[in-house]
Amino acid sequence: MPLVAFAGLPDDARVWVFGSADELSPDSAATLITEVDAYLDDWRAHGSPLTVARDWRHQRFLTIAVDQRDENASGCSLDALFRVLRSLERRIGSPLLGNARVYYRSADGSIHVTDRAGFASLAQNGSIGAESRVFDLSVQTMREWKDRFETSASNSWHQALLPATV
Repeated sequence: MPLVAFAGLPDDARVWVFGSADELSPDSAATLITEVDAYLDDWRAHGSPLTVARDWRHQRFLTIAVDQRDENASGCSLDALFRVLRSLERRIGSPLLGNARVYYRSADGSIHVTDRAGFASLAQNGSIGAESRVFDLSVQTMREWKDRFETSASNSWHQALLPATV
């Protein structure tokens, strides 16, 4: 089934968000999107086509969404998607898979990446606070993605890395 419009998927569509460790160059981004679109155009679960969409943001974030009203993405179909993304990591020169990275916007609006300890250290020294903008790659539905893919640290799991207020 061909790709559908990302914004047209229902709120209960399942999403997976992948963040590139580095901002991709236009050429690397084009390679990624071309290959992902080609894969998604024929993505199937148990032989049935999936209703799928994708979103590419900030030269860094790939979101793939499946409308599960017709067919769910199965474990095997997800494994195949992850294999495609793993093979693309080498071609684009940046990791996409893994959950150790924390993404946030600095005061000037630019996007940065660190690990959890680095984020907690930035919060401890006051560089990041409860209202700092973060990217929550743990969202699982389209509704969650709309509500809090980019949100304040206080509105996501990132809050646990902020210093406790007295």
